[in-house]
Amino acid sequence: MHIDFYGLRFEASRVTCYLWTPWRAAALEHRLFNEVKQLPGVHLESTPEELRLQIADLKIWRDALANMSRLLKGWQEEATDGGGKEQRVYRWLFEGDTDEHGYDHANELACLWIYLRVGLDRGDMGEEPSEWIDLDGFGLRFWPMAK
Repeated sequence: MHIDFYGLRFEASRVTCYLWTPWRAAALEHRLFNEVKQLPGVHLESTPEELRLQIADLKIWRDALANMSRLLKGWQEEATDGGGKEQRVYRWLFEGDTDEHGYDHANELACLWIYLRVGLDRGDMGEEPSEWIDLDGFGLRFWPMAK
């Protein structure tokens, strides 16, 4: 699949959407996961510790990204609807690790991990939020193409 992630282009065999330790995940993480889960053609896998959604079709991936973006923009607008001074922002964080042979720390083929960080500013709105929170219960994984 040729994946376009906000202008960054990647080649991946599939994308996995994770919800780790669902009983501890934030409401926003559950909402993001559910936006992807509702799409037709998404394969759900479940273990006691995590939920995974497998996406192997480019159209489904585009719909998933559009749904997540719409949800995050709505989450940002919720802060300004009450007339308060809260400002919300979000950033996607990319992470990957590999050895010289193309494998990660768990001896699997190296892949690209994507996490979400949200910022909250409740006082005078400056350039950067006063509080950053890493949403470590939700993540995306771009799988490499088969060698």
